[in-house]
Amino acid sequence: MIVKVREGYRVVSEKTKRNLGTYKTKEEAKKRLRQVEYFKHLRH
Repeated sequence: MIVKVREGYRVVSEKTKRNLGTYKTKEEAKKRLRQVEYFKHLRH
């Protein structure tokens, strides 16, 4: 999920709440979230 923070936007794991990166724009955060989802489902 993407969370708005003071620094910009943060990609956070929904399950473990781990920070997966902080980005200045929402578009950058969406791109990273797509990468995470791609690799998460690649093994199945």
